[in-house]
Amino acid sequence: MPDETLLKKYADLVVRVGANVQQGQDVVVFALVEHAQFARALVGASYEAGARYAAVSYGDQYVRRELIANGSDETLEWSPPWELERLNHLARVGGSMISITGDPNPDLFADLDGARVGRARPKEYGERSLQIVFEEKSVNWTIAAYPTDRWAERIYGSPDVERLLQDVAHAVRLDESDPVAAWQEHVGRLRTRATAMTERRFDALHFRGPGTDLTIGLTPAFDWGAGTLETRDGIVFVPNMPTEEVFTAPDARRTSGTVRSTRPLATSGGIIVEGLELRFEDGRVVDARAEKGQDVIQSQLDSDDGARRLGEVALVDGTSPVGTAGVTFFDTLFDENATCHIAYGGSLGFTRNPDEEMPDGAENTSSIHTDFMIGGADVDVDGVDRDGNAVPILRNEEWVLA
Repeated sequence: MPDETLLKKYADLVVRVGANVQQGQDVVVFALVEHAQFARALVGASYEAGARYAAVSYGDQYVRRELIANGSDETLEWSPPWELERLNHLARVGGSMISITGDPNPDLFADLDGARVGRARPKEYGERSLQIVFEEKSVNWTIAAYPTDRWAERIYGSPDVERLLQDVAHAVRLDESDPVAAWQEHVGRLRTRATAMTERRFDALHFRGPGTDLTIGLTPAFDWGAGTLETRDGIVFVPNMPTEEVFTAPDARRTSGTVRSTRPLATSGGIIVEGLELRFEDGRVVDARAEKGQDVIQSQLDSDDGARRLGEVALVDGTSPVGTAGVTFFDTLFDENATCHIAYGGSLGFTRNPDEEMPDGAENTSSIHTDFMIGGADVDVDGVDRDGNAVPILRNEEWVLA
């Protein structure tokens, strides 16, 4: 089991900097049963921060396996109404949500039908969650990780939980002398980069590297964001711990070319996708291949009309604690913050610039949003201005944009 003292310090950081739990708030921690130790620490930290009520909603991957293996086709995407009502309660009262990641059972679904694994998600619940956090902005929330022995085994080849906790602690700046101050400085730096990207008004981004020659169109109707979000009540929070990206929603009509993933993708179904390659024409994925997990990807792309278009592009340099760790975490929360990534599916609507007109079809709507990593030392990233001139942004995973 991870060290209790360090875990409590971690929980305090997640509650106070990540979710930024406020006096009198209702808090729900979403966890797997294997995450119980951390979930309890987060509840304790929430009460110390002034929460009115804090509870844990436990999931169980073995229960989910039974649904995938034996449930009817209709129930694979069904959303239990009591789960929806909890979401709606948090939205009504302005509550807070903390989600724990960290796969305690890698390969649990590996022998199941990949198409069913890809479909097995409560579709209405997912759509309502996105609406609450990004459109209504009614809750403050964050995602953080809890080390487990089997997750550690997947990374290191041995169940070294303490080593994984130390790597996680380093990634979230918990080993700094003043983690809160370190986060404030870090978030400020990211937001400066985001402001610079918004002000440059690039017409497109160009990614070029082994297996990748991809152009992603941009629109001034979406600004660049980074680091923090803010609720409608003015609560500023850090939704991902760690976070190293500057991001925007692209023009969903204007992606073309080919792209190859540079790190494995851990899907929400627990399947690891490797060697993912996508080809885009006129904004849509027209061909998808993967060395492993292709059926899961295909199932996601077939989810709805918007699933084949991009909803996010994010720029990440490699100089952060995550990028320099030399570890593939097999967890999107960490791996997407080690290098540049894109996401097919729903647009990041919260980056909308209301002062600019939205071109018809530029904003993408989908029930899914799947991030995968496309950056690396061999991948150059340029901004392309309206005259077609290329301006270097990332070289050798270093931020070079002036």
